[in-house]
Amino acid sequence: MMGMMDGKVALISGGAEGIGGTAGRRVVEEGGSVMLADIQIEKARELAASLGDRADAVELDVRNLDQWQGAVDATKKRFGKITTLFNVAGISEPGSVDEVDLDSWNRTIDINMQGTFYGCRVGLPAILESGEDGTIVNIGSMLAMRPGAQFAAYCASKAAVTALSKSLALHCAAEKYPVRVNTVHPGAIDTPMYQRYLAAYPGPHDEAVELFNRNHPINRVGQAVEVADAMIWLASDLSSFTTANDITVDGGGSYRE
Repeated sequence: MMGMMDGKVALISGGAEGIGGTAGRRVVEEGGSVMLADIQIEKARELAASLGDRADAVELDVRNLDQWQGAVDATKKRFGKITTLFNVAGISEPGSVDEVDLDSWNRTIDINMQGTFYGCRVGLPAILESGEDGTIVNIGSMLAMRPGAQFAAYCASKAAVTALSKSLALHCAAEKYPVRVNTVHPGAIDTPMYQRYLAAYPGPHDEAVELFNRNHPINRVGQAVEVADAMIWLASDLSSFTTANDITVDGGGSYRE
């Protein structure tokens, strides 16, 4: 039985854990090969080793364009090509416009927005070089669709990623490049980032969980595999007529009352 990613090679930023790591696992499960790129290189290597011969890892700080090129080159050397780019690496730190720490603002923009741009910049030529149909999936957020007052940098960076995805998708279509570009918008997802927010909450743990749950009409947070499965669909041939699109995986959170 053929998998949804048979014959495809994915490069994933933020591939050591969370959504990126789960997406890497799903790529392999669906018959593809994956390069897990992350600044947490030891975690990425451990995960790659657990996934078998069709997975490998490379160190990547997404703020560094040269490291991005190195990750692309390593993927082509290891697997012969790149057909798929998942831009997952990102951070979330609280702060309103008038109170956000400026270092936090710059760090968030550099990683979430600039890092995604760098990935697209070096990833697109590599995908075209494969001569095959390709895909880029960028990770946005339900807060790009419905911003929150206390997350100025995160909301701004993810809204920028959303617009960047559409711009690139339209460019590829206009140039007749066989590359589709879409954005997946997760809600709160049970990942290490989510667990850090729970740990930082000043009140009881159960109260923090309930606060996150209430942000989603389904009344729970999501699981990383639920986001990864949307990414796999967008990277597969099953979504061949889908580009410049926003896929929300947020339990209705972007339309909450």
